[in-house]
Amino acid sequence: MLQITNLTLNAWGRQFLDDASVSLPPGAKVGLVGRNGIGKSTLFKVILGELAANGDEISLPRTARIASVDQEHPATPVSVLETILEADVERHELMTRLETADPEEMGEIWARLIEIDAESAPARASEILVGLGFSQEDLHRPMAHFSGGWRMRVALAAALFAEPDMLLLDEPTNYLDLEGALWLEARLKKYPHTALIISHDRDLLNAVCTHILHLSNRKLDLYTGNYDTFEKTRAEKLRLMEANKTKQDAERAHLQKFIDRFKAKASKATQAQSRVKKLEKMERIELPPEERVAPFVLPSPDRPLPPPLIRLEKANVGYAPGKPILRNLNLRMDLDDRIGLLGVNGAGKSTFAKLIAKALTIETGEFHRDGKMRVGWFHQHQIEAMDPEDTPLQIILRAMPDASESSRRSRLAQFGLPFQKQDTKVAALSGGERARLLLNLVAMDAPHILILDEPTNHLDIDSRRALLDALNQYTGAVILITHDRSLMELVADRLWLAADGTVKPFEGDMDDYAKFVLDRAKQAGMKPSQVRNEPAPEAAPKATGEGASQTESARGVNDRGAKKSGPSPSTLRHAVKKAEDEMTRLTAEVARLDDDLANAAVADPKKLEGLTRARAKAQADLNAAEAAWIAAEEALAEIA
Repeated sequence: MLQITNLTLNAWGRQFLDDASVSLPPGAKVGLVGRNGIGKSTLFKVILGELAANGDEISLPRTARIASVDQEHPATPVSVLETILEADVERHELMTRLETADPEEMGEIWARLIEIDAESAPARASEILVGLGFSQEDLHRPMAHFSGGWRMRVALAAALFAEPDMLLLDEPTNYLDLEGALWLEARLKKYPHTALIISHDRDLLNAVCTHILHLSNRKLDLYTGNYDTFEKTRAEKLRLMEANKTKQDAERAHLQKFIDRFKAKASKATQAQSRVKKLEKMERIELPPEERVAPFVLPSPDRPLPPPLIRLEKANVGYAPGKPILRNLNLRMDLDDRIGLLGVNGAGKSTFAKLIAKALTIETGEFHRDGKMRVGWFHQHQIEAMDPEDTPLQIILRAMPDASESSRRSRLAQFGLPFQKQDTKVAALSGGERARLLLNLVAMDAPHILILDEPTNHLDIDSRRALLDALNQYTGAVILITHDRSLMELVADRLWLAADGTVKPFEGDMDDYAKFVLDRAKQAGMKPSQVRNEPAPEAAPKATGEGASQTESARGVNDRGAKKSGPSPSTLRHAVKKAEDEMTRLTAEVARLDDDLANAAVADPKKLEGLTRARAKAQADLNAAEAAWIAAEEALAEIA
């Protein structure tokens, strides 16, 4: 699909690639990985033609459609759903032509619309948008009503809906919550064409990618397999290179020793000259430079506080009097707790973090916390709020006003900012460098609780591993909000869920939560007609406490296998039979309409249009009947 041949890339006074070559197979899902600042996004610009290469180094099939998600959609008065539908350029053009087409043209247009399954486009677009976090009500709101982050999701949805031959995604999970990231992972697994994905999300790379493209030392190397396979293969490759280099160095030393000893002797001059030539022809094995990652400094509290650290009883909290965002909070947290906070965007996760950080006060109820408790709070908006004219040295001066300059510079070096970066303006620092600076700053005072809200958005994989190591050594409590499933699984020992206006403990692990998220997205993305015969699922996942509901409610059973209120076996068997009869009838109807369309005269556009619409409706009804049959069969199997 994509061929890069001997590409040398110089831009902004730097060399990113030096005589690099690679060939990506059609249909591959390729993860583009490498350290921050190595040139991954710059390579995307070259592939898209936004940066010029020197010649024919980049080649794609002539008719290939290529798309990326590099900026948010504009704030227009067009609805979200219509914005997505317009991303399918052919369908949009055909529908526009249909409004003014001559009768002779209409048959041809309708035939092509049927061929590209245009009738199902709104349902497919809705499924993508709901999977990315939009509600059904949001779909009909104008783009101008949404923030930049949500318009980035629209841009991603448009690219997925259009299904280009080559899809370029640059850190697509950075503006998604965990729920959106889980849905995107499942969607990309089924993507029918080639995708090239820049990501530092190990779970995404492992679940989706068939190949890993590694950018390092200005070269491109393609590895078959997912990220874990890449790490093992590359480690073995480096081990062999080191062994061969050791062997070669010994041989070179032996040749040089002979040359030095006998080059002046006439009787050995020929042999010495032969070894000189051999030494000159020997291609030196160069190991790639060692990529060292600075550790994170997260000092633990020196003196533990008596438990509990926090206790909430019937607490309500919000931003306006009488309008709580979170209600009836009954939670306790101790010093050794590692809490993973789950929930969709807008469910109240940030509100809860602000409450614990004392940025909000409760309206009613009780909130008990030790007066000596220190809280370190990192949230993603801190990076955006940094003064671009500030420097790391000025920032740490405010945090360490009484320390000497050498002490402050030493501390910044511990944070991973070398001397030459310490006087650099924030505007010139990478996102990873800013995140590293802020993460270390919020933990400087050895807090009893660390609240981390999306701490990995700008960190590469090695830096994420360094953060994980630091969190495992930190002995205080942690509240973690992240779309990085791997970090959540390795740090959190308890899960809390923000949903339905409260926060409660969640029973289950991340696999249970992932299943719930995908099931919910699938149900929410369907039209009412597609689910009219299915048992109605409850809205929230399983959580402990008053008002808890179970993810298995759609099947009529709870997680212990005990029967609960829901459709009876006889009701479900009736639903199965009804759906089967409907499928038989609609299959025959679709076949009849296909015959009528084949025999219809093109000269009669009104009849052709009527048959086309009837066929599209019959197919949609057949799809709905099949969905209802599958759901009823699954539910019946669960309680049989």
